[in-house]
Amino acid sequence: MPEDRFLDRELSWIAFNSRVLELAQDPEVPLLERVRFLSIFASNLDEFFMVRVAGLKRRIAAGVAVPSTSGLAPRAVLAQSLRESHALMTRHAHAFSDDVVPALAEVGIHLVHWADLTGEERAHLATVYRDRVFPVLTPLAVDPAHPFPYISGLSLNLALVMRNPETGKDHFARVKVPPIIDRWMPVGDDRFIPLEEVIAAHLDLLFPGMELVTHHVFRVTRNEDLEVEEDDAENLLKALEKELLRRRFGPPVRLEVHEDIDDEVLDLLVSELGVKQDEVFRLRGPLDLRSLGQIADIDRPEHKYEAFIPGTHSHLAEVETASPADLFGALRRRDVLVHHPYDSFATSVQRFIEQAAADPQVLAIKQTLYRTSGDSPIIDSLIDAARAGKQVLVLVEIKARFDEQANIRWARKLERAGCHVVYGLVGLKTHCKLALVVRDEPEGLRRYAHLGTGNYNPKTARLYEDLGLLTTDPDITKDLLDLFNNLSGFAQQTRYEQLLVAPAALRNGLVDRIDAEVAHHRAGRPSGIRIKVNSLVDEVLIDKLYEASQAGVPVDLVIRGICALKPGVPGLSENIRVRSILGRFLEHSRVYWFSGGGEAEAWIGSADLMHRNLDRRVEVLVKIPSPDHVASLGTLLETSADDDTTSWHLEADGEWVRHKGGLDLQAELIARARQRRALRS
Repeated sequence: MPEDRFLDRELSWIAFNSRVLELAQDPEVPLLERVRFLSIFASNLDEFFMVRVAGLKRRIAAGVAVPSTSGLAPRAVLAQSLRESHALMTRHAHAFSDDVVPALAEVGIHLVHWADLTGEERAHLATVYRDRVFPVLTPLAVDPAHPFPYISGLSLNLALVMRNPETGKDHFARVKVPPIIDRWMPVGDDRFIPLEEVIAAHLDLLFPGMELVTHHVFRVTRNEDLEVEEDDAENLLKALEKELLRRRFGPPVRLEVHEDIDDEVLDLLVSELGVKQDEVFRLRGPLDLRSLGQIADIDRPEHKYEAFIPGTHSHLAEVETASPADLFGALRRRDVLVHHPYDSFATSVQRFIEQAAADPQVLAIKQTLYRTSGDSPIIDSLIDAARAGKQVLVLVEIKARFDEQANIRWARKLERAGCHVVYGLVGLKTHCKLALVVRDEPEGLRRYAHLGTGNYNPKTARLYEDLGLLTTDPDITKDLLDLFNNLSGFAQQTRYEQLLVAPAALRNGLVDRIDAEVAHHRAGRPSGIRIKVNSLVDEVLIDKLYEASQAGVPVDLVIRGICALKPGVPGLSENIRVRSILGRFLEHSRVYWFSGGGEAEAWIGSADLMHRNLDRRVEVLVKIPSPDHVASLGTLLETSADDDTTSWHLEADGEWVRHKGGLDLQAELIARARQRRALRS
């Protein structure tokens, strides 16, 4: 195998965020959705700096960074990541100012500056400022008695130079733009002004008697990745809370400033914050466009994607006429494969948990929780079940990145209600999405299960594309019972009949299936591999896919984000196609389909093909029992990779090229879902 057969994962991620930005720049995308993609791009890049850039810097400083599998030295990866990020941020700022703001104005949505306001509008905002904003602000001066203040990560700040008219001496001060107040202040009907401009226009109230020399907006990004040493569950909880407190004081990794900032002010910020010159990003304002989500939420449906309300899966709709709907009866008849958001999460997975909590015949509920919403009905159902005397085991992953604090709250709330709460295995994040229900029925105990690709979060289930299997299959549910015992107790089982579980067996299980496809091809039997994941980084599996391609096995990969594999390289990967689909829904499901010599098999689950998923997490793939479901998943992946489907194609040199085909996959699946509902009504 050639040494240069891998693409760099950090640069591949930057290319992914560039694809998000392409959607924001696409005039065929509804205008307010373009605004939302600008917000998503900014949020994505913040996390990239807080975690990936920060981690790379930390490893370089500690002397433990090693060359990436792409062959690039760590410092070269960091330098190129900063350069390409800066270029994207500049493009992002210009897309906002030059394209989106004028387009919004054409439809009557105006993002204005203080200089654009009428006297009446200024007077109105002055009143709002005095009543709602001024009391919240805290000016912080810098002088011998007041050291340079701590600047919290991702906060928006005003750097001020004030002059004392009596002494003629200049002073530096900082004012934090309060995040608890909407960033875009309404001026009138669909007219908005950035909060920092309103603050800047009234600085005389904060610093009476001082003359304003200059003011500039700036923003700092800090290392916010967590490092927690694990001993036992109690210590883990306490250690994580301490680490969350420390996160606020992580070292800076990026300084964003306006392009017209005074050199003296910038020098002061660079010196006090301790950032390097290549970590300073001069940008056209306004900074922090994450806040554009507020503008995207404006009630102008004509400038958004057409509203789509998910319907109940047809096999579950059959029982909706009953009172209450009997999901258990439906699942005894057949397995149900739900595809969110095209199939309603509320009337499938959520109802499954709610019915289990309310059903007096249910004896036990066991569930993993990685991320959920703040007002989750699933949490409420688990609490109700425990209070009703059911055995409730909840495995809460309190190390879910950026959801740690919320998950600690839910863990304690569940414990107080009488649920058995565990935190998984030491050293491993529990990322799998599993629920098991044990029910007492006339024939004996029966187990019901849900195994999915997405979190138990009713809110994101309307925005994320995910798959879930609802089943009573005795082999799957037995495996699941054994797995929960493994996660909550001291069981050492690592092999299962219908599950592939990381870290013990998932990578090898996939390797075995890729090898089997090579054997089928050489024997003249049907062969083929179709995989849909968020990211592909693992070198062992990439090399196996290269081997399959070299043997003649056709390989289709549908990858939303990072891809370290090079497709279409003669003699290496000419039988591999890589596609990326981005759109109104976030493609989140993980599907593994193998031709099987004519007896196809498919697996779904929580695992991406990254080292962390295969080596440092508890991940689960479940083998789909129904041949019809296997066929439908194969068709879904085949359509996703088809040249006529609009997507980005990865070229052999690592470039992603957008291809607009005759089929928009998400729009087609929405149309089919609407058609199914129309036929039932």
